[in-house]
Amino acid sequence: MLADALQTLLQRLDNAAHAAGRPAPRLLAVSKRQAATAVAELHAAGQRAFGENYVQEAIAKQDALAGVDIEWHLIGHLQSNKAREAAERFDWVQTVDRARLVPALGRHRPPERGPLNVLIQVNIDDEASKHGCAPEDVDTLVAAIVAEPALRLRGLMAIPAPFEDAARRRDAFRRMRLLFEQLRARHPNADTLSMGMSEDLEPAVAEGATLVRVGTALFGARPSKETT
Repeated sequence: MLADALQTLLQRLDNAAHAAGRPAPRLLAVSKRQAATAVAELHAAGQRAFGENYVQEAIAKQDALAGVDIEWHLIGHLQSNKAREAAERFDWVQTVDRARLVPALGRHRPPERGPLNVLIQVNIDDEASKHGCAPEDVDTLVAAIVAEPALRLRGLMAIPAPFEDAARRRDAFRRMRLLFEQLRARHPNADTLSMGMSEDLEPAVAEGATLVRVGTALFGARPSKETT
């Protein structure tokens, strides 16, 4: 039962937050390749925020669940030719990693929906296989985002390298926290540090994650083919 998995995970988050002496983070349920019926079931159990990796897959689920009060996050790489659909259909885009995305998102955001919540994705471990800007490029993206009235800068997002050494992985979370603190010193309204997944949420929470992205621990093993 997804409701049981949700309660188990929320307890795990509470335990991690208590151990670290930090507030419990928000939970983003990663519904990539999960059926719309599974999203509906988890929503009925109390989960409101869902993350999708692919724009077209997400749109199909949004259409299937029209009228359901869901907060939709885009957490996959955003191609420039999908910026319009992302701006129109999502509440959050967590993966802004290059300046040319910013005016496109701002231009296409429907005014009636209010500002689009944006996170800057940082490639904190400088992995060639991962998207995200370099830490030293965050300020450039920040300046572009805050200049767009249709966008709202909310903070930073990262997917650290999956080091087997737990200390190395936690160090990446620590560096993200420091980067986030630097951002907040200049932009106090930035309130979201998105990091940590099913296998490493405890060290992420310990280092200050305010939002964790969890799929497997909620839904179980991901289906091999995308479904809606």
